[in-house]
Amino acid sequence: MVTPVFDLVGIGFGPSNLALAIALAEEGSPALSTVFLEKQEAFGWHRGMLIEGTTMQVSFLKDLVTMRNPASPYSFVSYLHAKGRLADFINQKSMYPTRVEFHDYLEWVAARFERQVRYGTEVVTIRPVEADGEIRELDIVVQSGDLTTYRARNVVLAAGLRPVLPAGVVAGERVWHSQELMCRLRDLPEQRPHRFVVVGAGQSAAEVVEHLHSRFPAAQVCAVFSRYGFSPADDSPFANGVFDPAAVDRFYDAPHDVKRMIMDYHANTNYSVVDLGLLHDLYGRAYREKVTGVERLRVMNLSRAVGLETRSDGVNVHVESLATGEVEALRADVVVYATGYRPVDPLDLLGAAGQLCLRDERGDLLVGRDHRVRTGPETSCGIYLQGATEHTHGLTSTLLSTTAVRAGEIVDSLASAVLEPAR
Repeated sequence: MVTPVFDLVGIGFGPSNLALAIALAEEGSPALSTVFLEKQEAFGWHRGMLIEGTTMQVSFLKDLVTMRNPASPYSFVSYLHAKGRLADFINQKSMYPTRVEFHDYLEWVAARFERQVRYGTEVVTIRPVEADGEIRELDIVVQSGDLTTYRARNVVLAAGLRPVLPAGVVAGERVWHSQELMCRLRDLPEQRPHRFVVVGAGQSAAEVVEHLHSRFPAAQVCAVFSRYGFSPADDSPFANGVFDPAAVDRFYDAPHDVKRMIMDYHANTNYSVVDLGLLHDLYGRAYREKVTGVERLRVMNLSRAVGLETRSDGVNVHVESLATGEVEALRADVVVYATGYRPVDPLDLLGAAGQLCLRDERGDLLVGRDHRVRTGPETSCGIYLQGATEHTHGLTSTLLSTTAVRAGEIVDSLASAVLEPAR
């Protein structure tokens, strides 16, 4: 069954498309018929890492709207006012809310757009609809009980990030990715864990190590990573400018070699780095345990996990020293891989519609400054990307920093396309 044609179908309903829904409500002219398709049964954003006490790494001003519209009723400040906590938050003298509170803010906003969202709806593929030699519409095939098709003049893909595990590692009851930490801990058998192994050197790895070390005071936590130590994130004012909206313009217009240079120079603002306060906290714990002679936090630096054997009651992790080549077998209750994420490949969702997309000489999708994928002259429908555009738009592609501004740019582009379809 084909439903009526929508001006816009949004795929995914995390922060990016939630920000888009707000921008459409605030700036959308002409009004666009819109529906969002989300495979989760309810709104949720990194629920598995909602560790109590952990804070956001971006200012609350980089919420869903403020950088685009400071007067919006959907801002984090409006949320605080509605919840009766505005004065209390101000008294903290902090720009960084806890992750739990920010997630509550996102849920608060998402509830206002519930009628536009089809939860529990997973996109299977997207097919071009040809008429008179032109492709003006797309069919989005979804699985929601039965197969259903949504027809759209434009689609916005915001499918988020996919957790990455090392080659050959399969998640299971005793082998976790950090993104499922809190959910998995709830299901951990009622026994006293004696050892956790955490693989990874970034912020997520450090947070997992800290949480497990605090929550299970009788267990040893082994942090395994190939670096000499956890490296601090560069959150200095000048470096943070790489996340400004204006930086997206400069990155987009730069030659490919300059883009690569920017990514290499400033990777330490986001990738495989740890907030300095947490880094000092972990070092202090390790040092105090050296003083007492009880080593519960074991830092296995210059090391890598090279083998894994699961058992019904735990897992054996083989850890190789990169300095000596020696391999140690650790018998653990759980191994947690905090090994990062990668954006969902748009072509995995686009299916046959992916053939409409143009690519550069490196095989990457050509994406306009307005986040619209370049297509051939026979295609007038729009395919927009939120995320998966680091190669064209820079480090903020998968981050919150420019989400509000990006949503406004997409709305402006959509409005132009409705009034005068672009090719």
